[in-house]
Amino acid sequence: MTIEVPTPRKKSVIPGGTLYRGREGMWSWVLHRITGIGIYFFLLVHILDTALVRVSPEAYNAVIGAYQTPLMGVAEIGLVGAVVFHAFNGLRIILVDFWNIGARHHVAMFYVVLSLWVVTMLAFTPRHLMNVFGW
Repeated sequence: MTIEVPTPRKKSVIPGGTLYRGREGMWSWVLHRITGIGIYFFLLVHILDTALVRVSPEAYNAVIGAYQTPLMGVAEIGLVGAVVFHAFNGLRIILVDFWNIGARHHVAMFYVVLSLWVVTMLAFTPRHLMNVFGW
């Protein structure tokens, strides 16, 4: 009678035991989550400050006055950047999920998303800053 000794398992070649290696897919996922959370909190604050108009029109006017500062105007660039990236990346995710060759081209599509985002922000930012600062 022979006793078989099981062969030892190979050690994982993935550093730290994680599947994420900092590549395009991971960064797309991280940025999509961050922009989604940021947009969610903006919408929450927006709903709350808009609801102020029913409670106290004076308080509503004070809040809106605080939003009409140059600092908030510059922060709006971040908001638009988050919305634009989230929208373009959402379309990329739809293509990856529902296009039969989408998964093969997800890296190229990520760079298309980044390119479209840069072009959109380059078009939006100067025009918005002219509006904010009255140039």
